[in-house]
Amino acid sequence: MPRIVVDVMPKPEILDPQGKAILGALNRLGQTGFSEVRQGKRFELVVDGEVTQDILDQARHAATTLLSNPVIEDVTRVEVITEATIGAGE
Repeated sequence: MPRIVVDVMPKPEILDPQGKAILGALNRLGQTGFSEVRQGKRFELVVDGEVTQDILDQARHAATTLLSNPVIEDVTRVEVITEATIGAGE
């Protein structure tokens, strides 16, 4: 079954305390090659049947009205993925 993936990230100007905590943990574990971490959200919407333009439009609408808070978050991706894509690690 196809899936529509929606990725949501905090806007760049919004502080990300979870990302800062993860960065601190990475540094404590000796993983010092990273200068910043931003933590976001990923949603997978499973579609019964074919992904039509109408279904994709519904997913985009849901992404901006329900799955994200447009005041502090940006929707960074709304994309159809297939089983082949999932198996390949996207």
